[in-house]
Amino acid sequence: MPGGLACASELNALNELDDQPWYEDENSTADFFRYGFYLPGTTAYRDIKEVLPGHYNTWTPGEMAKTDQYWSLSIGGFDGTKENAQKLLQEKLHTAIERRMVSDVEVGAFLSGGVDSSLLVSILTRDQKAKIKTFTIGFESSSYDERIYAQKIANSCQTDHYERILSEWDIESLKTLIFKHVGQPFADASLLPTSLVSELAAEHVKVALSGDGADELFSGYQRYQARVLMLWFTRLPKGIRKNIATVIRSIPEPMVHHSRSLIKKAHLFLDAETRFENELQYMAPLMLSNEDAIKLIPDIATLGHKPPILPDETSLDDVTEMMAKDTLIYLPQDILLKVDRSSMAHSLETRAPFLDSELIQLAFSLPRSWHRRKFSGKRMLRSAFTEFLPKEIWDRRKQGFGVPLNQWFQQDLGEDLKSMLLKKDSVINTKFVNELLLEHRKKIRDRSMLLWAIYVYLLWKTQSKLLKN
Repeated sequence: MPGGLACASELNALNELDDQPWYEDENSTADFFRYGFYLPGTTAYRDIKEVLPGHYNTWTPGEMAKTDQYWSLSIGGFDGTKENAQKLLQEKLHTAIERRMVSDVEVGAFLSGGVDSSLLVSILTRDQKAKIKTFTIGFESSSYDERIYAQKIANSCQTDHYERILSEWDIESLKTLIFKHVGQPFADASLLPTSLVSELAAEHVKVALSGDGADELFSGYQRYQARVLMLWFTRLPKGIRKNIATVIRSIPEPMVHHSRSLIKKAHLFLDAETRFENELQYMAPLMLSNEDAIKLIPDIATLGHKPPILPDETSLDDVTEMMAKDTLIYLPQDILLKVDRSSMAHSLETRAPFLDSELIQLAFSLPRSWHRRKFSGKRMLRSAFTEFLPKEIWDRRKQGFGVPLNQWFQQDLGEDLKSMLLKKDSVINTKFVNELLLEHRKKIRDRSMLLWAIYVYLLWKTQSKLLKN
Protein backbone atom coordinates (compact mmCIF):
# COMPACT_ATOMS: atom_id res chain seq x y z
CA MET A 1 0.00 0.00 0.00
CA PRO A 2 1.36 3.50 -0.84
CA GLY A 3 3.62 4.87 1.93
CA GLY A 4 2.93 1.98 4.28
CA LEU A 5 3.02 -1.73 4.90
CA ALA A 6 0.13 -4.16 5.32
CA CYS A 7 0.53 -7.79 6.33
CA ALA A 8 -1.82 -10.65 7.16
CA SER A 9 -1.87 -14.44 7.36
CA GLU A 10 -4.46 -14.77 4.57
CA LEU A 11 -5.01 -12.87 1.33
CA ASN A 12 -8.61 -11.98 2.16
CA ALA A 13 -7.56 -10.28 5.38
CA LEU A 14 -4.76 -8.47 3.57
CA ASN A 15 -7.15 -7.23 0.93
CA GLU A 16 -9.26 -5.59 3.65
CA LEU A 17 -6.21 -3.56 4.71
CA ASP A 18 -5.30 -2.42 1.22
CA ASP A 19 -7.42 0.19 -0.56
CA GLN A 20 -5.66 -0.34 -3.91
CA PRO A 21 -7.09 -2.67 -6.60
CA TRP A 22 -5.43 -6.06 -7.04
CA TYR A 23 -4.51 -7.31 -10.52
CA GLU A 24 -3.47 -10.68 -11.86
CA ASP A 25 0.28 -11.27 -12.08
CA GLU A 26 0.78 -13.09 -15.38
CA ASN A 27 4.23 -14.32 -14.33
CA SER A 28 2.50 -15.99 -11.38
CA THR A 29 -0.19 -17.42 -13.68
CA ALA A 30 2.52 -19.01 -15.82
CA ASP A 31 4.05 -20.48 -12.65
CA PHE A 32 0.65 -21.79 -11.57
CA PHE A 33 0.08 -23.73 -14.78
CA ARG A 34 3.64 -25.00 -14.68
CA TYR A 35 3.50 -26.34 -11.11
CA GLY A 36 -0.09 -26.10 -9.84
CA PHE A 37 0.89 -23.54 -7.18
CA TYR A 38 2.82 -20.28 -6.84
CA LEU A 39 6.55 -20.08 -6.23
CA PRO A 40 7.82 -19.02 -2.77
CA GLY A 41 7.64 -15.27 -2.21
CA THR A 42 4.94 -14.70 -4.84
CA THR A 43 1.14 -14.73 -5.08
CA ALA A 44 -1.41 -14.62 -7.89
CA TYR A 45 -1.50 -10.83 -7.58
CA ARG A 46 0.91 -8.16 -8.78
CA ASP A 47 2.96 -6.55 -5.98
CA ILE A 48 1.41 -8.79 -3.31
CA LYS A 49 4.26 -10.85 -1.85
CA GLU A 50 4.58 -13.56 0.77
CA VAL A 51 7.43 -13.98 3.24
CA LEU A 52 9.82 -16.67 2.04
CA PRO A 53 9.97 -19.86 4.12
CA GLY A 54 12.84 -19.67 6.63
CA HIS A 55 13.01 -15.87 6.33
CA TYR A 56 11.71 -12.80 8.14
CA ASN A 57 11.04 -9.27 6.95
CA THR A 58 11.80 -5.96 8.65
CA TRP A 59 10.36 -2.65 7.55
CA THR A 60 11.18 0.96 8.33
CA PRO A 61 8.76 3.73 7.27
CA GLY A 62 9.93 5.33 4.06
CA GLU A 63 12.07 2.34 3.11
CA MET A 64 11.58 -0.96 1.30
CA ALA A 65 11.02 -4.06 3.43
CA LYS A 66 14.22 -6.00 4.07
CA THR A 67 14.36 -9.80 3.96
CA ASP A 68 16.73 -11.85 6.12
CA GLN A 69 17.16 -15.60 6.42
CA TYR A 70 17.04 -17.31 9.83
CA TRP A 71 17.17 -20.96 8.67
CA SER A 72 18.70 -22.77 5.72
CA LEU A 73 18.89 -26.40 4.70
CA SER A 74 22.33 -27.98 4.90
CA ILE A 75 23.01 -31.24 3.08
CA GLY A 76 25.46 -34.02 3.94
CA GLY A 77 28.12 -34.14 6.63
CA PHE A 78 27.05 -37.12 8.75
CA ASP A 79 30.18 -38.94 9.92
CA GLY A 80 28.69 -41.79 11.95
CA THR A 81 27.66 -45.32 11.04
CA LYS A 82 24.29 -46.37 9.71
CA GLU A 83 23.53 -47.87 13.12
CA ASN A 84 24.34 -44.51 14.75
CA ALA A 85 21.97 -42.82 12.29
CA GLN A 86 19.16 -45.27 13.05
CA LYS A 87 19.48 -44.66 16.79
CA LEU A 88 19.58 -40.88 16.28
CA LEU A 89 16.54 -41.04 14.02
CA GLN A 90 14.60 -42.96 16.65
CA GLU A 91 15.52 -40.41 19.31
CA LYS A 92 14.79 -37.37 17.14
CA LEU A 93 11.37 -38.59 15.96
CA HIS A 94 10.31 -39.60 19.47
CA THR A 95 11.35 -36.18 20.76
CA ALA A 96 9.60 -34.40 17.89
CA ILE A 97 6.36 -36.22 18.68
CA GLU A 98 6.64 -35.51 22.41
CA ARG A 99 7.12 -31.80 21.73
CA ARG A 100 4.01 -31.68 19.58
CA MET A 101 1.88 -33.48 22.13
CA VAL A 102 2.34 -30.64 24.62
CA SER A 103 -1.07 -28.95 24.73
CA ASP A 104 -3.78 -27.67 27.02
CA VAL A 105 -6.34 -29.47 24.85
CA GLU A 106 -6.70 -32.99 23.49
CA VAL A 107 -4.46 -33.91 20.53
CA GLY A 108 -5.59 -36.34 17.83
CA ALA A 109 -4.00 -37.58 14.61
CA PHE A 110 -4.80 -37.90 10.93
CA LEU A 111 -4.52 -41.55 9.88
CA SER A 112 -4.46 -42.33 6.17
CA GLY A 113 -3.25 -45.92 6.37
CA GLY A 114 0.07 -45.00 4.75
CA VAL A 115 3.48 -45.38 6.35
CA ASP A 116 3.93 -41.85 7.73
CA SER A 117 0.72 -41.25 9.68
CA SER A 118 0.61 -44.92 10.74
CA LEU A 119 4.13 -44.67 12.18
CA LEU A 120 3.26 -41.57 14.20
CA VAL A 121 0.16 -43.23 15.64
CA SER A 122 2.09 -46.40 16.44
CA ILE A 123 4.84 -44.51 18.29
CA LEU A 124 2.25 -42.49 20.20
CA THR A 125 0.28 -45.48 21.38
CA ARG A 126 3.11 -47.98 21.83
CA ASP A 127 5.98 -45.99 23.33
CA GLN A 128 4.22 -42.93 24.71
CA LYS A 129 1.17 -44.89 25.90
CA ALA A 130 -1.18 -42.24 24.51
CA LYS A 131 -4.87 -42.98 24.02
CA ILE A 132 -5.78 -40.87 21.01
CA LYS A 133 -8.50 -40.22 18.47
CA THR A 134 -7.65 -40.84 14.80
CA PHE A 135 -9.38 -39.57 11.65
CA THR A 136 -9.63 -40.91 8.10
CA ILE A 137 -11.32 -39.88 4.86
CA GLY A 138 -12.42 -42.51 2.35
CA PHE A 139 -13.83 -42.61 -1.16
CA GLU A 140 -16.50 -44.72 -2.79
CA SER A 141 -14.02 -45.54 -5.58
CA SER A 142 -11.93 -48.47 -4.30
CA SER A 143 -8.79 -47.38 -6.18
CA TYR A 144 -8.66 -44.21 -4.06
CA ASP A 145 -9.91 -45.61 -0.77
CA GLU A 146 -7.41 -46.45 2.02
CA ARG A 147 -9.83 -46.92 4.91
CA ILE A 148 -9.13 -50.63 5.28
CA TYR A 149 -5.47 -49.95 6.08
CA ALA A 150 -6.26 -47.06 8.40
CA GLN A 151 -8.74 -49.27 10.24
CA LYS A 152 -6.12 -52.00 10.68
CA ILE A 153 -3.70 -49.54 12.28
CA ALA A 154 -6.47 -48.04 14.41
CA ASN A 155 -7.43 -51.52 15.63
CA SER A 156 -3.86 -52.60 16.40
CA CYS A 157 -3.12 -49.29 18.18
CA GLN A 158 -6.54 -49.28 19.88
CA THR A 159 -7.33 -45.70 18.92
CA ASP A 160 -10.76 -44.08 19.04
CA HIS A 161 -11.20 -44.05 15.27
CA TYR A 162 -13.50 -41.92 13.09
CA GLU A 163 -13.98 -41.94 9.34
CA ARG A 164 -16.00 -40.12 6.72
CA ILE A 165 -16.55 -40.66 2.98
CA LEU A 166 -16.12 -38.05 0.25
CA SER A 167 -18.65 -39.26 -2.30
CA GLU A 168 -18.73 -36.33 -4.71
CA TRP A 169 -17.17 -32.96 -5.32
CA ASP A 170 -18.79 -30.04 -3.57
CA ILE A 171 -18.62 -26.77 -5.50
CA GLU A 172 -19.70 -24.66 -2.55
CA SER A 173 -17.02 -26.12 -0.27
CA LEU A 174 -14.44 -25.54 -2.99
CA LYS A 175 -15.51 -21.92 -3.43
CA THR A 176 -15.27 -21.33 0.32
CA LEU A 177 -11.77 -22.81 0.45
CA ILE A 178 -10.47 -20.99 -2.62
CA PHE A 179 -12.07 -17.59 -2.10
CA LYS A 180 -12.18 -17.31 1.69
CA HIS A 181 -9.13 -19.25 2.85
CA VAL A 182 -6.59 -19.77 0.03
CA GLY A 183 -7.47 -16.58 -1.82
CA GLN A 184 -5.92 -17.66 -5.13
CA PRO A 185 -5.95 -20.67 -7.48
CA PHE A 186 -4.64 -23.93 -6.03
CA ALA A 187 -4.49 -27.03 -8.21
CA ASP A 188 -4.05 -29.79 -5.64
CA ALA A 189 -7.49 -31.40 -5.57
CA SER A 190 -6.72 -33.14 -2.27
CA LEU A 191 -7.58 -29.76 -0.75
CA LEU A 192 -11.16 -31.08 -0.60
CA PRO A 193 -10.57 -34.32 1.36
CA THR A 194 -8.02 -32.52 3.56
CA SER A 195 -10.72 -30.04 4.46
CA LEU A 196 -13.18 -32.85 5.12
CA VAL A 197 -10.82 -34.77 7.41
CA SER A 198 -10.04 -31.51 9.21
CA GLU A 199 -13.76 -30.88 9.68
CA LEU A 200 -14.16 -34.40 11.07
CA ALA A 201 -11.21 -33.99 13.46
CA ALA A 202 -12.42 -30.57 14.61
CA GLU A 203 -15.64 -32.17 15.84
CA HIS A 204 -13.60 -34.12 18.41
CA VAL A 205 -10.24 -32.38 19.06
CA LYS A 206 -8.59 -28.97 18.70
CA VAL A 207 -5.14 -30.19 17.59
CA ALA A 208 -4.14 -32.99 15.19
CA LEU A 209 -0.80 -34.48 14.18
CA SER A 210 -0.06 -35.11 10.49
CA GLY A 211 2.61 -37.15 8.70
CA ASP A 212 3.56 -34.36 6.28
CA GLY A 213 7.24 -34.02 5.36
CA ALA A 214 8.35 -37.64 5.57
CA ASP A 215 8.27 -38.22 1.79
CA GLU A 216 10.61 -35.29 1.15
CA LEU A 217 12.98 -36.12 4.02
CA PHE A 218 13.20 -39.87 3.48
CA SER A 219 12.80 -40.15 -0.32
CA GLY A 220 9.29 -41.56 -0.41
CA TYR A 221 7.79 -40.06 -3.56
CA GLN A 222 7.41 -42.23 -6.63
CA ARG A 223 8.82 -39.42 -8.76
CA TYR A 224 12.22 -40.11 -7.18
CA GLN A 225 11.88 -43.69 -8.29
CA ALA A 226 10.79 -42.47 -11.73
CA ARG A 227 13.85 -40.20 -11.99
CA VAL A 228 16.17 -43.17 -11.42
CA LEU A 229 14.33 -45.08 -14.14
CA MET A 230 14.27 -42.00 -16.37
CA LEU A 231 18.05 -41.64 -16.28
CA TRP A 232 18.33 -45.21 -17.50
CA PHE A 233 15.54 -44.90 -20.08
CA THR A 234 16.93 -41.74 -21.71
CA ARG A 235 20.22 -43.54 -22.40
CA LEU A 236 18.41 -45.93 -24.76
CA PRO A 237 18.56 -45.17 -28.51
CA LYS A 238 15.86 -42.70 -29.53
CA GLY A 239 14.28 -45.20 -31.93
CA ILE A 240 13.78 -47.78 -29.19
CA ARG A 241 12.27 -45.17 -26.86
CA LYS A 242 9.92 -44.07 -29.63
CA ASN A 243 8.76 -47.64 -30.30
CA ILE A 244 8.13 -48.25 -26.60
CA ALA A 245 6.12 -45.02 -26.40
CA THR A 246 4.08 -45.98 -29.47
CA VAL A 247 3.12 -49.33 -27.95
CA ILE A 248 2.16 -47.78 -24.60
CA ARG A 249 0.17 -44.93 -26.16
CA SER A 250 -1.74 -47.42 -28.32
CA ILE A 251 -3.28 -48.79 -25.10
CA PRO A 252 -6.00 -46.52 -23.67
CA GLU A 253 -4.97 -44.94 -20.39
CA PRO A 254 -6.97 -46.48 -17.52
CA MET A 255 -9.14 -44.03 -15.56
CA VAL A 256 -8.02 -45.36 -12.18
CA HIS A 257 -5.50 -44.37 -9.54
CA HIS A 258 -1.93 -45.08 -10.70
CA SER A 259 -1.28 -47.34 -7.69
CA ARG A 260 -3.72 -49.88 -9.16
CA SER A 261 -2.50 -50.03 -12.76
CA LEU A 262 0.87 -50.72 -14.39
CA ILE A 263 -0.46 -49.34 -17.70
CA LYS A 264 -1.47 -46.11 -15.93
CA LYS A 265 2.04 -45.82 -14.49
CA ALA A 266 3.53 -46.37 -17.95
CA HIS A 267 1.43 -43.51 -19.37
CA LEU A 268 2.43 -41.23 -16.49
CA PHE A 269 6.07 -42.19 -17.05
CA LEU A 270 5.88 -41.12 -20.70
CA ASP A 271 4.29 -37.83 -19.64
CA ALA A 272 7.15 -37.38 -17.19
CA GLU A 273 9.69 -38.14 -19.91
CA THR A 274 8.29 -35.32 -22.04
CA ARG A 275 8.52 -32.90 -19.13
CA PHE A 276 11.99 -34.21 -18.23
CA GLU A 277 13.24 -33.33 -21.72
CA ASN A 278 11.86 -29.80 -21.26
CA GLU A 279 13.42 -29.31 -17.82
CA LEU A 280 16.52 -27.18 -17.71
CA GLN A 281 16.67 -27.83 -13.97
CA TYR A 282 14.24 -29.52 -11.58
CA MET A 283 12.35 -27.00 -9.47
CA ALA A 284 9.14 -28.81 -8.48
CA PRO A 285 6.88 -31.43 -10.11
CA LEU A 286 5.84 -30.05 -13.50
CA MET A 287 2.16 -30.24 -14.35
CA LEU A 288 2.51 -29.89 -18.12
CA SER A 289 5.16 -29.92 -20.83
CA ASN A 290 6.43 -26.81 -22.63
CA GLU A 291 4.52 -27.96 -25.70
CA ASP A 292 1.22 -28.15 -23.82
CA ALA A 293 1.96 -24.86 -22.05
CA ILE A 294 2.30 -23.10 -25.41
CA LYS A 295 -1.04 -24.58 -26.47
CA LEU A 296 -2.83 -23.80 -23.21
CA ILE A 297 -1.48 -20.32 -22.37
CA PRO A 298 0.17 -19.18 -25.63
CA ASP A 299 0.62 -15.52 -24.66
CA ILE A 300 2.35 -16.16 -21.33
CA ALA A 301 3.92 -19.63 -21.70
CA THR A 302 7.45 -18.22 -21.55
CA LEU A 303 6.78 -16.05 -18.49
CA GLY A 304 7.39 -16.95 -14.86
CA HIS A 305 9.23 -15.82 -11.75
CA LYS A 306 12.81 -16.68 -11.01
CA PRO A 307 12.99 -19.39 -8.32
CA PRO A 308 14.24 -18.46 -4.85
CA ILE A 309 17.87 -19.01 -3.90
CA LEU A 310 18.42 -22.65 -3.00
CA PRO A 311 21.31 -24.57 -1.40
CA ASP A 312 24.43 -25.17 -3.46
CA GLU A 313 23.54 -28.09 -5.70
CA THR A 314 26.80 -28.55 -7.57
CA SER A 315 27.66 -31.83 -5.84
CA LEU A 316 24.15 -33.26 -5.45
CA ASP A 317 22.87 -36.27 -7.37
CA ASP A 318 19.53 -35.94 -9.14
CA VAL A 319 17.40 -37.55 -6.42
CA THR A 320 18.98 -35.60 -3.54
CA GLU A 321 18.46 -32.38 -5.49
CA MET A 322 14.80 -33.28 -6.01
CA MET A 323 14.36 -34.06 -2.30
CA ALA A 324 15.93 -30.72 -1.29
CA LYS A 325 13.90 -28.65 -3.73
CA ASP A 326 10.68 -30.45 -2.85
CA THR A 327 11.39 -29.65 0.80
CA LEU A 328 11.95 -25.96 0.05
CA ILE A 329 9.34 -25.40 -2.67
CA TYR A 330 6.74 -28.15 -3.13
CA LEU A 331 6.29 -28.83 0.59
CA PRO A 332 5.57 -25.24 1.75
CA GLN A 333 3.76 -24.08 -1.41
CA ASP A 334 1.52 -27.12 -1.87
CA ILE A 335 1.38 -29.61 0.99
CA LEU A 336 1.68 -27.29 3.97
CA LEU A 337 -0.48 -24.57 2.41
CA LYS A 338 -3.19 -27.15 1.73
CA VAL A 339 -3.14 -28.53 5.28
CA ASP A 340 -2.89 -25.10 6.92
CA ARG A 341 -5.79 -23.53 5.00
CA SER A 342 -7.98 -26.64 5.25
CA SER A 343 -7.45 -27.11 8.97
CA MET A 344 -7.71 -23.45 9.95
CA ALA A 345 -10.96 -23.22 7.98
CA HIS A 346 -12.33 -25.48 10.71
CA SER A 347 -10.36 -23.90 13.61
CA LEU A 348 -8.15 -26.97 13.88
CA GLU A 349 -4.43 -26.67 14.61
CA THR A 350 -2.19 -29.21 12.83
CA ARG A 351 1.34 -30.17 13.85
CA ALA A 352 3.87 -32.10 11.78
CA PRO A 353 6.50 -33.99 13.83
CA PHE A 354 8.53 -34.93 10.75
CA LEU A 355 9.17 -31.20 10.17
CA ASP A 356 11.05 -30.75 13.44
CA SER A 357 14.17 -28.78 12.43
CA GLU A 358 16.55 -31.24 14.10
CA LEU A 359 14.91 -34.16 12.29
CA ILE A 360 15.12 -32.35 8.94
CA GLN A 361 18.83 -31.64 9.39
CA LEU A 362 19.52 -35.25 10.40
CA ALA A 363 17.65 -36.66 7.40
CA PHE A 364 19.51 -34.44 4.92
CA SER A 365 22.88 -35.07 6.55
CA LEU A 366 22.68 -38.78 5.66
CA PRO A 367 23.93 -40.27 2.36
CA ARG A 368 21.17 -40.57 -0.18
CA SER A 369 21.94 -44.29 -0.61
CA TRP A 370 20.80 -44.83 2.99
CA HIS A 371 17.37 -43.43 2.11
CA ARG A 372 16.92 -44.98 -1.33
CA ARG A 373 18.41 -47.94 -3.16
CA LYS A 374 17.38 -48.17 -6.81
CA PHE A 375 13.55 -48.23 -6.71
CA SER A 376 13.08 -48.60 -2.95
CA GLY A 377 12.72 -45.46 -0.79
CA LYS A 378 12.33 -44.73 2.94
CA ARG A 379 14.92 -47.40 3.71
CA MET A 380 16.41 -45.52 6.66
CA LEU A 381 12.97 -44.83 8.14
CA ARG A 382 12.03 -48.47 7.74
CA SER A 383 15.27 -49.83 9.22
CA ALA A 384 14.91 -47.57 12.26
CA PHE A 385 11.22 -48.35 12.91
CA THR A 386 10.58 -51.77 11.29
CA GLU A 387 8.93 -53.23 14.38
CA PHE A 388 6.42 -50.41 14.71
CA LEU A 389 4.37 -51.33 11.64
CA PRO A 390 3.30 -54.61 10.03
CA LYS A 391 5.10 -55.67 6.85
CA GLU A 392 1.84 -55.13 4.94
CA ILE A 393 2.00 -51.38 5.63
CA TRP A 394 5.72 -51.03 4.89
CA ASP A 395 5.32 -52.92 1.59
CA ARG A 396 2.22 -51.04 0.40
CA ARG A 397 2.38 -49.22 -2.90
CA LYS A 398 2.44 -45.51 -2.15
CA GLN A 399 -0.95 -44.02 -2.95
CA GLY A 400 -1.07 -40.47 -1.67
CA PHE A 401 -4.24 -38.51 -0.97
CA GLY A 402 -5.72 -38.93 -4.43
CA VAL A 403 -9.15 -37.72 -5.54
CA PRO A 404 -11.27 -39.39 -8.30
CA LEU A 405 -11.12 -36.35 -10.60
CA ASN A 406 -11.24 -38.54 -13.69
CA GLN A 407 -14.77 -39.67 -12.78
CA TRP A 408 -15.90 -36.17 -11.84
CA PHE A 409 -14.90 -34.75 -15.23
CA GLN A 410 -16.81 -37.54 -16.96
CA GLN A 411 -19.89 -36.17 -15.20
CA ASP A 412 -21.18 -32.74 -14.10
CA LEU A 413 -17.76 -31.20 -13.50
CA GLY A 414 -16.95 -31.55 -17.20
CA GLU A 415 -20.15 -29.71 -18.11
CA ASP A 416 -19.34 -26.95 -15.61
CA LEU A 417 -15.91 -26.49 -17.17
CA LYS A 418 -17.41 -26.23 -20.66
CA SER A 419 -19.77 -23.48 -19.54
CA MET A 420 -16.94 -21.59 -17.84
CA LEU A 421 -14.92 -21.65 -21.05
CA LEU A 422 -17.58 -19.48 -22.71
CA LYS A 423 -16.32 -16.54 -20.65
CA LYS A 424 -13.36 -15.17 -22.62
CA ASP A 425 -11.63 -13.00 -20.04
CA SER A 426 -8.56 -15.16 -19.37
CA VAL A 427 -5.23 -16.24 -20.85
CA ILE A 428 -6.62 -19.72 -21.53
CA ASN A 429 -6.86 -21.13 -25.07
CA THR A 430 -10.42 -22.46 -24.88
CA LYS A 431 -10.09 -24.53 -28.07
CA PHE A 432 -7.23 -26.53 -26.58
CA VAL A 433 -9.10 -27.04 -23.29
CA ASN A 434 -12.13 -28.38 -25.13
CA GLU A 435 -9.81 -30.80 -26.93
CA LEU A 436 -8.37 -31.95 -23.61
CA LEU A 437 -11.84 -32.45 -22.16
CA LEU A 438 -13.01 -34.42 -25.20
CA GLU A 439 -9.90 -36.60 -25.06
CA HIS A 440 -10.54 -37.23 -21.39
CA ARG A 441 -14.25 -37.99 -21.76
CA LYS A 442 -13.53 -40.42 -24.60
CA LYS A 443 -11.11 -42.14 -22.17
CA ILE A 444 -8.19 -41.78 -24.54
CA ARG A 445 -5.99 -40.13 -21.90
CA ASP A 446 -6.56 -39.10 -18.32
CA ARG A 447 -6.31 -35.30 -18.40
CA SER A 448 -8.10 -34.74 -15.11
CA MET A 449 -5.27 -33.09 -13.15
CA LEU A 450 -4.67 -30.44 -15.80
CA LEU A 451 -8.41 -29.95 -16.31
CA TRP A 452 -8.78 -29.41 -12.56
CA ALA A 453 -6.08 -26.73 -12.57
CA ILE A 454 -7.86 -24.99 -15.43
CA TYR A 455 -11.21 -25.30 -13.67
CA VAL A 456 -9.91 -23.79 -10.42
CA TYR A 457 -8.14 -20.97 -12.28
CA LEU A 458 -11.29 -20.07 -14.23
CA LEU A 459 -13.36 -20.23 -11.06
CA TRP A 460 -11.01 -17.71 -9.44
CA LYS A 461 -10.77 -15.57 -12.57
CA THR A 462 -14.50 -15.20 -13.01
CA GLN A 463 -15.69 -15.09 -9.40
CA SER A 464 -12.92 -13.77 -7.14
CA LYS A 465 -13.85 -10.61 -5.27
CA LEU A 466 -10.17 -9.80 -4.67
CA LEU A 467 -9.21 -9.63 -8.32
CA LYS A 468 -9.74 -6.46 -10.36
CA ASN A 469 -10.71 -7.65 -13.86
